[in-house]
Amino acid sequence: MKARVPHTYVLLVGLIALAAVSTWIIPAGSYDRVVERGREVVAPLSYHRVEARPAGPGAFLLAFPRGLIEIADIVFYIFVIGGAFGVLHATGAIQAGVRSLVRRLGERKALIVPLLTVVFAVGGGTIGIAEETLVFLPALLLLARSLGYDSLTAGGIALVGANAGFAAAFMNPFTVGVAQGIVGLPLFSGLGFRLGLWAVMTAVTVAFLAGHARRVEARPEASPMHAFDRTREPLADAAEDGPAGTRQALVLGALLAALVLLVAGALRWRWGILELTGLFFGLGLAAGPLGGLSLDGTAKAFVRGAADITYAALIVGLARGALVVLRDANVLDTITHAMVQAIRGWSTWLSAVGIYGVQNLLNFFVPSGSGQAAVSMPILAPLGDLVGVTRQTNVLAYQLGNGLTNVFVPTQGYFMAALGILRIPWATWVRWLLPLLAAWLAIGCGAVILAALIRLGPF
Repeated sequence: MKARVPHTYVLLVGLIALAAVSTWIIPAGSYDRVVERGREVVAPLSYHRVEARPAGPGAFLLAFPRGLIEIADIVFYIFVIGGAFGVLHATGAIQAGVRSLVRRLGERKALIVPLLTVVFAVGGGTIGIAEETLVFLPALLLLARSLGYDSLTAGGIALVGANAGFAAAFMNPFTVGVAQGIVGLPLFSGLGFRLGLWAVMTAVTVAFLAGHARRVEARPEASPMHAFDRTREPLADAAEDGPAGTRQALVLGALLAALVLLVAGALRWRWGILELTGLFFGLGLAAGPLGGLSLDGTAKAFVRGAADITYAALIVGLARGALVVLRDANVLDTITHAMVQAIRGWSTWLSAVGIYGVQNLLNFFVPSGSGQAAVSMPILAPLGDLVGVTRQTNVLAYQLGNGLTNVFVPTQGYFMAALGILRIPWATWVRWLLPLLAAWLAIGCGAVILAALIRLGPF
């Protein structure tokens, strides 16, 4: 008999409950924080015990609403994306654009998965796209299904492609740049080594996704999402529809302009979630009238789109809830301290592997690139100095540990939101992704060992 997979909400509430129970077992402790070069970081030798604050029933019940409040910018970003794409869908522009693309691709459609995966990997490796991938999911889902693929392929292109680039980033200012600044390395030093690693990670990811797409196209029932994907809105036959009309072309032009602004804003003006939310709210406002909808029709389509994505928006607060419980009970620093103590006294290359392992574990508790750098680098860099691990190797271990499991750990808000948008259960995604994740972790471990052995520098 096939085991029943619990609902994702059930898994996350269970995780909050487990976190609450653990606060009665793990001692409370804290590192002091200091400001260096304008950033708040931990003082590495300052760990001390503090008064215990274990989570009671009230803390458990408040974890979800407090998680929603703490990460409200992403929650409303998701609602606005849903609303904007609700308007785009109501105009028929997305459907017409996808049908046109499918017709133009013809026999070359097998190229779309590798090409788009590389594009997202470049975005991850340069500007660290993560939450930005949510914008592309509705269109990618429609495109993947139109090409005979499944929702896992759609999610894989954006989430897995971007994450491969993010983990092996060669010039991501939010991870590599921050970590190198904390430990005093020249900005983006070690570029050649990272470029080689990025190429390997991207190639392995492309092979995995393209192979999955081919299998699903040949035998749709082989997809773990086959039964659910069949219940989605039926697709129109590309051969039965003509090209996009003038109004639909105008809407697609507005969408393209918004995507160009997204890239320019991230690169030139350092836009964050707030600015992106405003951008897609503006897209929703413009797309309705351009597509021939009345003002009332635009408003109704926006509300329907936002309502359809409620599952994804609320999941972000649940994903944050466990971290709220652990942080308020003052046990996160104790967990960090215990992991660091466990690898003291190891040999150089083994210490490098240990640091890599610590960073991977920390990503569950601190699923933030700059946040994890601020917590871990001031502690692990001096430890590495003592055992002969160069600071460049330390930064490499951090960026891999911070990135590889971003599309695996259920505490990563944007990832869980993406699964919500695609309606893919977390357990289904994990079973599908495990072979690739194992390959990523092995490649990352090999890269860290190599960096330790060649003493990747400049220091």
